[in-house]
Amino acid sequence: MESVHYDNIIIGAGPAGLTAGIYLSRAKAKTLILDSGVAGGQMILTHQIANYPGIESISGYALSNNMRNQARKFGCDMLSGVSITQIDFESEIKSLSLSNGKSFSADTIILATGGRSRTLGVPGETNFKGRGISYCATCDGDFFQDKEIAVVGGGNTALEEAVSLTKYASKVTLIHQFDHFQGFKHAEDEARSNEKIHINLNSRIVSFNGEDKLTSITVENLLTHDQYNIGLDGVFIFIGYEANTDFLQGRCIYLNERQEIVTDDKLQTNVSGVFAAGDALAKRFRQITTAVSDGTIAALSAMEYINQRKQKEAAH
Repeated sequence: MESVHYDNIIIGAGPAGLTAGIYLSRAKAKTLILDSGVAGGQMILTHQIANYPGIESISGYALSNNMRNQARKFGCDMLSGVSITQIDFESEIKSLSLSNGKSFSADTIILATGGRSRTLGVPGETNFKGRGISYCATCDGDFFQDKEIAVVGGGNTALEEAVSLTKYASKVTLIHQFDHFQGFKHAEDEARSNEKIHINLNSRIVSFNGEDKLTSITVENLLTHDQYNIGLDGVFIFIGYEANTDFLQGRCIYLNERQEIVTDDKLQTNVSGVFAAGDALAKRFRQITTAVSDGTIAALSAMEYINQRKQKEAAH
């Protein structure tokens, strides 16, 4: 089957990938976005977004739909639910093949594959994502004003976010499976000294309970194996984060020890013509707004690369 050529192929259709698609297509670059799922990434799992500049409140699904339609309006092609089987990023013309037999090539690639919060994997977790279970305090903390919540985890993020969430919640139960925390001492001391935080060590959640929304959790004491229910309105889970870079491991793209993509200030990877954006990057903060910023920078950098390449071809 003949390969279809694009100026740029974006892998990933979260806010970073969609933003890059908007910028490139509006600049008249022939652009294709590929995604293994549906457009929107983790954004579509967010019930309500209240901290996106210029928009008072919007669902994650609605915002992703707006971005997708905007990219298509400018002429961006999209394929969802695809699986990449072959990749060649090291050649001057990049190429890839899909499991459905289609092949594509491009002058540039933008990797916007996003990431995922580690999950507990216990009953009810999938059902109550966005309906009481959150993985982002910055995104969802203010929805729990004067309500009782739990925080799961024992590292710096869990300790710091537990303290941060006391600005909203009336009570925060901090649940950790070990008998000690793994975070810095000053973070632990701050959590322990906060009167709103109640600490349950040697404990784990065994189920999330409720009907339309989360109303309680079942907790097991790992020393006695006793189980008990805690009534609450929300649970924030901070047990780590994973970049969606499994398909890049063992390939030419440089990843750090956490398997995150390493780039320069133009968001170009170690491979010429391959850029990256969004939550798969090696960076500290992961928000929709930071993903949008990354998508903008990667798109402008890719456009610059494309224009320079065309100028060289014209000169010859």
